[in-house]
Amino acid sequence: MKVCRVEEMRRMDKRATAEYGIPPEILMENAGEAVYTVIEREFGIEGKKFAVLCGPGNNGGDGFVIARKLHSCGGEVTVFLAANKEKYQGAARQNLDIVTRFPITIKEVASIRGFKKEIAASDAVVDAIFGTGLDRNVEGLAAEVIKAVNESGKKVFAVDIASGINGDNGKEMGISIKADATITFGLPKLGNLLYPGYNRGGKLFVSHISFPHPLFESETIKVELAQAVALPERKADSNKMDYGPVLVIAGAANYYWAPHASAYSFLKAGGGYVYLACPKSLAPSVARKGREIVIVPQEETASASIALSNKDALLKLAEKMKMVIIGPGLSLNKETQELIRTLVQEIDKPLLIDGDGITAIAENTGIITDRKTATIITPHMGEMSRLTGTDKSEIEKDRVSVLQTTAQMLNAYIVLKGPHSLIGCPDSRVFINNSGDTEGKAGMATAGSGDVLNGTIAAMFCLGLEITAAVRTGVFMHGLAGDLAAKKKGPDGMTAGDILNTLPYAVQYYRKNPDRISADYNDVAFLI
Repeated sequence: MKVCRVEEMRRMDKRATAEYGIPPEILMENAGEAVYTVIEREFGIEGKKFAVLCGPGNNGGDGFVIARKLHSCGGEVTVFLAANKEKYQGAARQNLDIVTRFPITIKEVASIRGFKKEIAASDAVVDAIFGTGLDRNVEGLAAEVIKAVNESGKKVFAVDIASGINGDNGKEMGISIKADATITFGLPKLGNLLYPGYNRGGKLFVSHISFPHPLFESETIKVELAQAVALPERKADSNKMDYGPVLVIAGAANYYWAPHASAYSFLKAGGGYVYLACPKSLAPSVARKGREIVIVPQEETASASIALSNKDALLKLAEKMKMVIIGPGLSLNKETQELIRTLVQEIDKPLLIDGDGITAIAENTGIITDRKTATIITPHMGEMSRLTGTDKSEIEKDRVSVLQTTAQMLNAYIVLKGPHSLIGCPDSRVFINNSGDTEGKAGMATAGSGDVLNGTIAAMFCLGLEITAAVRTGVFMHGLAGDLAAKKKGPDGMTAGDILNTLPYAVQYYRKNPDRISADYNDVAFLI
C-alpha cells in the first residue's frame, strides 16, 4: 500500500474534484461513513454515549458527519466545538448547519472542568480536532482538552490522524491524542506510520473514500509499506557456493562482536559460505565463537586495526565474492579509514557499508556515486547525520525527504535504521519496514543489533533475491527475528545475540507462514 505526504493528499483531493467531479461534500460524507463503520464494528453504537470533538477545519467537518450518523443509528451524541461557529467554511460549515437541525447537543468548550465531566459521562470519544495539516504546537485550551481525553480512559477513535501528530513526520506537536483506532482517508499518511505517531494512533484503518485507483496508486507517490516477497526455494541438489560466498571486512582492537555478528548472521539467515577478514590478533577469539566462518587474518596497524598493506589481497579475494560487507567495528584509525575508501572505490561487487565504513565514505561520498555495482548503506541516525552533513534534528523533521535525496544522489540503497526502519532506493522509492516493533517496546534498541542486519541482507541476496527485494527482505527478516526473540524473552534484556540466534527460526517462520506474515505485518493498515 502506498503512503503519502500531506501535500500529496491535498493534491488527490483537488484532482478528485477537478478531474472526476467528486465534490468535497461527497468526500466528507464518505469519510464520515468510514469512521462510523469502524465504530460500529469495533465498539457498537446503539444505546451508547459519544463525545465528538470538532476542530475548525475539514477534520471537524468529518466530525459533524460522524455525529449525524452515530445519532441516526441509535447513539447519544454531544458535539464539542473547538472553534467559534463562524470559523467553519465550505463543506464543514454545510455539515455543521445540517447537524444543528438534529436533536444533537452542540457545545463550545468553555471550561476544562465542565468538559471533563462531559467526557466522564460518555462511553467513547471521536477525535476530529486537528487533521494531518497541523504545523504548530498544540497549546492552551486545546492542549488541556487533549490531556483530559487521554486521562479519561475512554475509547478514542481518531479521524485521519491522532490530533497533535504531524502528518508528515509523525512527531508529537507538544501533546497528542492517544487513540485506540484511527481511520485515515485516501491513503495512510507518513505521520500514521512513523514513530511516535504510529504509537499514538492505535489500530489503523484506511478508506479510499471513493477515490479512483489512478489517484491512490499513482507512480508519483514514492513511499509505500514494504510487502513480503517469497524466498527462492532451497534446491535439494544445491551446495554451499550456491548461497555465497560473501566477504566481511570488519573488526579492530576491542571490537569482537561486530565482525562475528556480521559474518555469522549471514550463515544463520541462510547464507552458504562466508569469509571474515579481520585483524590477526582478533582471529583466534572470533574463530572460537563462529567456527563455520572462514577467517582471513589481516596485517595490523599499531592500534590493531586492518592495515592499508592488505589492500591488494583483499581486492583479489573480493573478486570471488557475490557480495562484500565492509565497515563494522573497523575503527577510526586514519590508515584503516583510507583503506576503506580505497576498497569501496575499487571493489566491483555489490557492497554493503556499515559502521566505521560509513564514517570513512562520509569524507568523500563521490566514491559511492561512481560505483557500477549496487551499494547498500545501513546508517543509524547519527551516521546518517555524518553521511549527509545535516544535523540529526533537521533530519528528524523530514526523514523521508532526506533519505530520498541522499539515496538518489549517492545512487545507493540506504537503510535508515530505527523503529519502522526506512529503506531508500536510488530511484527515490522509500519502503517503510514494519517488523521489529516488539510490541512498541524497543527490544531491538540494543548494542550490536545493527551488525546482525548486515549478514541478513547479504543472505537474502545470496538466496537469490534481486537487490531491492534482498534489502527489503533482509530488513524485514532481521526485525522478524527480533519480534520472535522478544516474544520468548521479553524486550527488556533482549540482546543482539538473541536476535542472531533467532534468525533460523525467523527464516523458517517466514517460509512456512506466508498468510500469517501477511496478516501480522502487511496488514498494518486495514482497508475498509
